[in-house]
Amino acid sequence: MGRPLTALPTVPPTAYIRIDHYSAVHLAAEAARALARRCGLTGALPDRAAVVASELGSNLAKHATDGALFLQKVPLGTGVEILAVDRGPGMAELQRCLADGYTTTETLGAGLGGVSRIATTFAIRTQEPEGTLACARLTAPADAETARRAVGSVCLPIEGEEVSGDACAMAETGDGGLTAIVVDGLGHGPPASEAAQIALRAFAKVPDEPLPALLVRVHRALRRSRGAAVGLLRLDSGRAQYCGIGNVRFLAVTHQETGHRLTGQPGVAGLEMPPPRTRELPWEPGATAVLHTDGIDHRWARDPAPFLLRLPAPLLATALVHGHRHARDDATVLTANLHQRLP
Repeated sequence: MGRPLTALPTVPPTAYIRIDHYSAVHLAAEAARALARRCGLTGALPDRAAVVASELGSNLAKHATDGALFLQKVPLGTGVEILAVDRGPGMAELQRCLADGYTTTETLGAGLGGVSRIATTFAIRTQEPEGTLACARLTAPADAETARRAVGSVCLPIEGEEVSGDACAMAETGDGGLTAIVVDGLGHGPPASEAAQIALRAFAKVPDEPLPALLVRVHRALRRSRGAAVGLLRLDSGRAQYCGIGNVRFLAVTHQETGHRLTGQPGVAGLEMPPPRTRELPWEPGATAVLHTDGIDHRWARDPAPFLLRLPAPLLATALVHGHRHARDDATVLTANLHQRLP
């Protein structure tokens, strides 16, 4: 007999901290410090993570509407990622705010310029009146180049729950390519989370397998679980391959539009699945791939704002979760752009 499902350790979902009061800033700083340590960062890096969370959170508390921080492990490599998002009013003088030491709040004193200096990578976009999004990553020096890859993910449970039935992961495969998985365990709560984590472990063993074989491997691993919808994506130079079962959506985003809107074949991985079929698509240089579960309202892609289409991959994932999430469902977005690099 295999191990019982409850014995399997899980990958935690993204930590979500609503910045609706200044006390939440201190909570975010302590959470970022603890997460950095759990992610394997040593020396001064956990304290720097706390500074970054404090500065980004303070800006939200002082200036923004409906602000939030998302804290999580970086999508690739080892380190911590701190994402900030709000619904306005945006920043009229972004370059001035990015000057090192410029701060208008009672914070640790680094300001956005200090965040840019101490973070391994720091990307920020703002538009009036839509709002501001920022992504700061802190990694050990050996992971600095990986941290600049334009990939993103956010995985949130249903509001009020601690575990998510969704999960996602990605791996570097081929010559600069990426392979990614997004999983939506049937239902929600611990049983769905257990199914999603089983799928991630099957994926992690051989992420460079042909996608149909990889989906079959995940399907077999899920046979003793409640099952899941699974989407697999492989990006190489000039092409994208998608292979899925169930309602995980795939889209391509360019600066002009969204396209290649696909979902998986009917069925449930682990329960009943037809022979997997891979769809191969030509891939425009500079396009961003998006995978998401049905916890994200698919209508976001019908007429997206130009500001949204131009966002770097990690900020696009953040914007979709913050602006288009169904509160009563687990929600996951994964994004990847092979040609972008973060500053």
